[in-house]
Amino acid sequence: MAIQIQDIHPLTEFQRNAKAHLLRVNKTGRPEVLTVNGKPEAVLLGKRAYEKMMEAMEELETLKSIRLGLSDMEEGKTVSATEVHQKLRGL
Repeated sequence: MAIQIQDIHPLTEFQRNAKAHLLRVNKTGRPEVLTVNGKPEAVLLGKRAYEKMMEAMEELETLKSIRLGLSDMEEGKTVSATEVHQKLRGL
């Protein structure tokens, strides 16, 4: 999602009108960039946008784990279930 010029605001403006900013990010679903001395310092997300981002990150972590497991299998770095059971039983 590209940041739009109307979504860039000085931190001091946010401090004066925090409630309006929160209403806007929750209504539009677009993030706001907060600046200090004209430089981006923080990003404000609405609750739904944050939750969506966190879900996407969890999916990426899951895919990363699956890829790692598949790579381990291809490289023979796995142990069979039988071996695991034997080790757990102390055999």
